Amino acid sequence: MNPTIHDVARQANVSISTVSRVVNQPLAVRKEKRDRVLQAIEQLGYEPNPFASGLRDRATKTIAAMIPDITNPFYAELFRGIEDIAREQKNNVIICNTDQDEARFLEYMSYFKKKKIDGLIFVSAAVTDAHHATFAELQVPVVLAATDGERFGLPYVKVNDYAAASDAASFLIKNGHRSIGVISGPADDPIAGIPRLAGFRDALAAYGLPHGANAVAYGTYDFDSGYEAMRKLYGTMPELTAVFAASDAMALGAMAFLQRRGMEVPRQISIIGFDNISLSRMVTPALTTVAQPVYEIGKQAAAMLFRRIGNPQDEAQSLVLGHEIVVRDTVWNRN
Repeated sequence: MNPTIHDVARQANVSISTVSRVVNQPLAVRKEKRDRVLQAIEQLGYEPNPFASGLRDRATKTIAAMIPDITNPFYAELFRGIEDIAREQKNNVIICNTDQDEARFLEYMSYFKKKKIDGLIFVSAAVTDAHHATFAELQVPVVLAATDGERFGLPYVKVNDYAAASDAASFLIKNGHRSIGVISGPADDPIAGIPRLAGFRDALAAYGLPHGANAVAYGTYDFDSGYEAMRKLYGTMPELTAVFAASDAMALGAMAFLQRRGMEVPRQISIIGFDNISLSRMVTPALTTVAQPVYEIGKQAAAMLFRRIGNPQDEAQSLVLGHEIVVRDTVWNRN
């Protein structure tokens, strides 16, 4: 049977509240009592909780990863990279699904301030002034993954979304497509929505191809929004021969809509996605996509965070990782 706080209090001849103070606020307890409690904890093998395992140096051996949508396969793969590095460092990871809800975000941050963590990885969502102010209150290192924080001087790991989307457009054009639609992320999303749409449109313009408002439909990076966006896009642009979707999940939703209408992908309409999640190679036809190294983003963000935890004065340099077009079966060469 695992020892309890009562066992520690009895062996150290102190009250339970004293044990609790030693665990959570050691400097608030006289050294003589504190040493007795710490000795009893060590002798009994008592583990208060993962947040208080580093009693003497106040290291909790725990970091947190704040993710906007745990149901999205993109974040599952990114989190795996974070967790693999944390395990190497013998640390725990708390995964927090914010659901892009401000109240939920603040609840988590309040919890972290009470229980203490050693560092935080904030994933994908845009960093606001309110976020930054709350990060500062934690007084722990913060690293961003698949987003950027240049405005606030926060280090990040991501790809160049503008350049990646531009390459997707060039790929479709080189395959003979001239009537191309886009399923974009939210129009006000500064992380993946705005730059990917801008990169794609600028590439079309460089080839002298028009691209008006009727050629864009917006989604929220998930399957269902991709399905609905494809419905709208096809309604306004039935002549299109190719579609770029700003996430693989939306690309898969677009494919489902077309297939349920009896349209053949890619012979009638080609699709290219963005992310290269594991599902993209499992569907039929397998999805051509812009691959960003999702696992590596998580891994590098976690490595950066642990370097900063080990050296709080470290001025971490942000990383922009490479991307590539993974050619599978959903883009038809019309040349």
